[in-house]
Amino acid sequence: MIRGIESLPDFLTLAVIYFVMFFPKWKKMGHVRFMIRTLFYFYLCMVIYFTLMPVLTSVPNLYEKPYGTINFSPFIDITEGHLNAKEELFLNTLMMIPFGFFLPMVRQKSPLSIISAGFLFSLMIECVQPFLNPLRAADITDLITNTLGTALGYLLYRLASGHIQAFLNRLS
Repeated sequence: MIRGIESLPDFLTLAVIYFVMFFPKWKKMGHVRFMIRTLFYFYLCMVIYFTLMPVLTSVPNLYEKPYGTINFSPFIDITEGHLNAKEELFLNTLMMIPFGFFLPMVRQKSPLSIISAGFLFSLMIECVQPFLNPLRAADITDLITNTLGTALGYLLYRLASGHIQAFLNRLS
């Protein structure tokens, strides 16, 4: 079955969650905050798509599948010379940069709380992946690179925060 079709129930669920839970509340915050939160939600949906989906069509078969592997050896793919290992490091880091960039705009928090949130989001993904697909592994390297991506995103946010604030003020 095509991955997009299998993921359709997940996207419909995420759309219902957005329009029932978030849209009414965020719409009252003004168009700038609404836009930022909606972009962040869309970004999170895309991360879930690329890392976990399909979810809902996998649930009925959870007990039939063995839990996938867990890799506790950091960067073993690189040391063992696995194909695409460097590309995977780059993509995992890149994937989480928007998390560290957008989260401070959604919730003004300390750098440690932003990076911790990225770590916990990544940990959730890594723990759930092997349940949904036994061919996927929970990987400490992914956790490290995703957290690094969050930190880089936060750093980019801090470097650009003055310009971002000026831009957002013009939009208001």
